[in-house]
Amino acid sequence: MKGIAQSPTSDGLGWAQKAWQQVGFGPVLFVILLAINIFINPARFAPTAWGTLIGLAAPLIGAALASTPAILGGRGGIDISVGPLMGFINAVVVLVLVQRLGIETPWIIVPAVVVIGALVGAVNGVLATVLRIQPIVATLGTYLILIGTTLTILPAPTGTVPVWLRSLGGSLSILPLAAVFLVWFGIRRLPYYDHLMAVGSDDRAAYTAGIPVTLVRFLSYVITGAFAGVAALMMTALIGSADPSIGPNYTLIAISAVALGGVSLAGGRGGLVGAAIGAIDIFLLQSALTFFNLSTFVLQIAYGTILVLAIVLTALHERLLGRGLADAAIDG
Repeated sequence: MKGIAQSPTSDGLGWAQKAWQQVGFGPVLFVILLAINIFINPARFAPTAWGTLIGLAAPLIGAALASTPAILGGRGGIDISVGPLMGFINAVVVLVLVQRLGIETPWIIVPAVVVIGALVGAVNGVLATVLRIQPIVATLGTYLILIGTTLTILPAPTGTVPVWLRSLGGSLSILPLAAVFLVWFGIRRLPYYDHLMAVGSDDRAAYTAGIPVTLVRFLSYVITGAFAGVAALMMTALIGSADPSIGPNYTLIAISAVALGGVSLAGGRGGLVGAAIGAIDIFLLQSALTFFNLSTFVLQIAYGTILVLAIVLTALHERLLGRGLADAAIDG
């Protein structure tokens, strides 16, 4: 009875602590950066401009969402090939599907980008989980292959995109993001989600409990690849053409966003909401720095600082969370 009376939840954590566990320091930074941006540039953040803003931020948010499932699976599952995969799919859509084959219907293009992403994710999954190559090494190989292939088929920017795809970079930019969250909402309702978090937290305990650890981690890379396909669609909608140089730029920024959003890089804690908040934080920081016409070198310094800060805050977050769980166990 004592354990029931002390907390509104069965595991001794209140709803505020649950939210803290999922998103960490990201929301606090979001409020601060949003206030700064509204102060220095109120017209840019007026309600009438929200559609455009979402379109500008969507590729970064999409890249962060795509990076999250593999990280949640643990064992250092950082997929650094997400950015190059976005660039490769961008080249395939514009150069191959639209220009060479004349395919412009979303009923073919959308499934195609998801399938291509999932197939590349499956390759990464085999390398990292079946062959047990260190994930960062395995995905580095995929990273280099994708960049080389993209530059081979597309040495320079070219092409245009269909009207429906261009609209996803503006007023309809929320649709691809909503689709990703809807899919993730469905995944969270499956036993697979609990297995993924268990494997990410402690794969030995999960294996002992009968969870197919290798399959769970393999599927996390497939999901990451499929989500990267959707992110590539958002990037293509934003730039309106094929550009071989843009995709790789999202790799490290997306990982920084995931860490900033409270997702543990060790796996097993966090989620897509936190990753999205972290990506929005970085977008708001970009917007503020760009307003003052700072150079790209300053932006790179800012990204590095954010990554270090995010890792430190996540470590502090995990320490405070562990202390709270220990105190709850003692009180119980």
